[in-house]
Amino acid sequence: MLAPLTTEQVPTYNVTFEPRCRNNWHIHHAQKGGGQMLICVYGRGWVQLEGEPAHELKGGEVFNIPPNVKHWHGAAKDSWFQHLSLEVPGEGTSNEWLEPVTDEVYDKLP
Repeated sequence: MLAPLTTEQVPTYNVTFEPRCRNNWHIHHAQKGGGQMLICVYGRGWVQLEGEPAHELKGGEVFNIPPNVKHWHGAAKDSWFQHLSLEVPGEGTSNEWLEPVTDEVYDKLP
């Protein structure tokens, strides 16, 4: 569930995933600045940058996603996951949604 908190200054959303739910691979494009910040507020989840191992997120942790990097995030298999998503301001920003994260990739996570 995606719940906008504000779209002014620093757009911020409260995002809730049920167990095993994850978003598609995507990229936050920017010519200058930009990117995304995730602040985990509840449960346990994952974020993965393309070409890197998945990183586990737990309550209180912050993860910064650089602009122009393909990534995904979502809940662990056995936990609800809630995070705040902040769109880092920048110039020439846009979001590109890509292919789903396959079960083959996701099921390798602990």
